[in-house]
Amino acid sequence: MGIKSIGSHLQVKGVRKQFGNVEVLKRLDLEIKPGEFVSIVGRSGCGKSTLLRLLAGLDVPTEGEVLLDEERVRGIHPDTRILFQDARLLPWKSVIANVQIGARNGDKARAEEALRLVGLEHKAKEWPSVLSGGQRQRIALARALAGSPRLLLLDEPLSALDALTRIEMQELIERIWQEQQFSAILVTHDVSEAVALADRIVLIKNGAIAIDIPVHLPRPRERNSDFAYYEKLILDHLMERGAPASVLAVSP
Repeated sequence: MGIKSIGSHLQVKGVRKQFGNVEVLKRLDLEIKPGEFVSIVGRSGCGKSTLLRLLAGLDVPTEGEVLLDEERVRGIHPDTRILFQDARLLPWKSVIANVQIGARNGDKARAEEALRLVGLEHKAKEWPSVLSGGQRQRIALARALAGSPRLLLLDEPLSALDALTRIEMQELIERIWQEQQFSAILVTHDVSEAVALADRIVLIKNGAIAIDIPVHLPRPRERNSDFAYYEKLILDHLMERGAPASVLAVSP
């Protein structure tokens, strides 16, 4: 039986987050439609990782609410999976046992299928210590996929990889997302990565949404002049070059 998924509908309504006297997020409103891939970019400390934690149910808003399929998020939802920068594999468990952790009821068949999806079924009996960094992230991705997620949250999962492995992982994530149709939210510092993967790019500055831009590029994406247009557009706002930031809907 294949791993099938239909994306979740995510709504952020008037969400504010405060730590002590510091307001990290300022009444955000955001909607991610079922099956959509959204990238969230911004400088360090802008609030994007805090937003991801709220979406995951790892933290609660000071004000406002996060809704997943019309229900308020209260803790990690069973249909949500998270892929972190660190693969976080258990070194005393084999590859297949690590992937089974993400499967409902530890279903070994689903774990094996998830390994096939990421092209590492031949590593099932190996130990994490013998894997490369890219292979460990593929195993972490398989662990997330084994749970048949409807929402996949990606917290800078490729930032520690070399350039070639990173591109390979981007292509793998894009292919599986297209096949499985889950909703995906990627937090990244890498503007090129955001353009390569996302249907929309949300830029957060000082705890607020500065721009929310749909990416009108065909898939698979080529790094051509249209691709460069989006990179420059995001970087100009990020670096505060050119026009003042506002919520936009633009196309090249």
